[in-house]
Amino acid sequence: MPKIVFVCREGSDEPRVAASPESVKRLTGLGLSVVIESGAGLASGVPDADFEATGARIAGSGEVGSADIILRVNRPTATEMAAYRPGAVVFAVMDPYGNEAALADMAKAGLTTFAMELMPRITRAQSMDVLSSQANLAGYRAVIDASHEYGRAMPMMMTAAGTVPAAKVFVMGAGVAGLQAIATARRLGAVVSATDVRPAAKEQVASLGAKFIAVEDEEFKAAETAAGYAKPMSEAYQAKQAALVAEHIAKQDIVITTALIPGRPAPKLVSRAMLASMKPGSVAVDLAVERGGNIEGSEKGKVADVEGVAVIGYANVAGRIAASASALYARNLFAFIETMVDKGTKEFAVNPEDELVKATMLTHGGQVVHPNFAAAAAAFVVDAPVAAPTATVAPVAAEPARVRKKPAAVNAETGGDAAAEEKL
Repeated sequence: MPKIVFVCREGSDEPRVAASPESVKRLTGLGLSVVIESGAGLASGVPDADFEATGARIAGSGEVGSADIILRVNRPTATEMAAYRPGAVVFAVMDPYGNEAALADMAKAGLTTFAMELMPRITRAQSMDVLSSQANLAGYRAVIDASHEYGRAMPMMMTAAGTVPAAKVFVMGAGVAGLQAIATARRLGAVVSATDVRPAAKEQVASLGAKFIAVEDEEFKAAETAAGYAKPMSEAYQAKQAALVAEHIAKQDIVITTALIPGRPAPKLVSRAMLASMKPGSVAVDLAVERGGNIEGSEKGKVADVEGVAVIGYANVAGRIAASASALYARNLFAFIETMVDKGTKEFAVNPEDELVKATMLTHGGQVVHPNFAAAAAAFVVDAPVAAPTATVAPVAAEPARVRKKPAAVNAETGGDAAAEEKL
């Protein structure tokens, strides 16, 4: 009997969906039976009929209890998990850092869960990298949102009535979101500059036609690990870089920040004093607002007026382009699930020795098994149900995945003194 894949409808604050008509067709081709919760794709522009046309069955939320595999955008709530059967395998963006109690709840429910954002950044897993796929769209949307709030034209315009100067855009962090922001602002005709503490980012920034801003001393030249991530910088370097950035920001019309560090508050990159130095009508976009923000005074879900600057703090920026974000996320999920289906027998099975499984599996067999979270979550895990899992899986301690050195285009966002992760 084929395994049942259930695609959930997310909450009202999440417009994305974990499947697309394309991914449904491909999942069905793997021998899986796909069930879509009614209305799951409406906020992403996908009606139930489009899913049905590619082989899915539409059902109510009550049928999730019979599912072997559950696909979600975000981690399920305790109420939602109560309807899942023990042994079900759940794929989602789990946001595990600082949420050990929620991980323990998933363990108590007897679920085998995978955190898509923990996918190792190796060549084999590029097609499964949800951080990059969603950050790319967030970088694009950040520029669109900024241009909407900016009360002037972005490109230089030479007219009979005079010349309109091009907007000056400064992007802090040249990772996936940052590079897409640079490219989008350039397409709109802005004069773009960017900063990053990784030397390799300079070439990436220049290749997109933007000016690189950094204190390029000997410490800067050695500020990258063998894996391509930023090293912590000395206080002296940080002070010099902050002075340079402050001077540069005073001349900008739009500032976009992208630095987000997993498991830690976002680094503060732009102070109120820096905002006060900008011209009236300037705009700043904080892509890290959900982790405390890179910009002093930014507010989650709002456009705040801080020192005369419109500071955009929208949450779930990728979700503001839900149709595109859902399509890419669905492809990420399919690429991962495909590695677990035997091409000959069409059987779904999880190989605990696979490096992708080791890196992303959070819970199994009533326990939090990921070594980064197991100790902190252990206090919350009691009386977990023991159930036959959907696939044969043995809890295995994760080993560090091989990380290839990646260009800034697929590396972490950074604008502070440490490596940072892409924004979802």
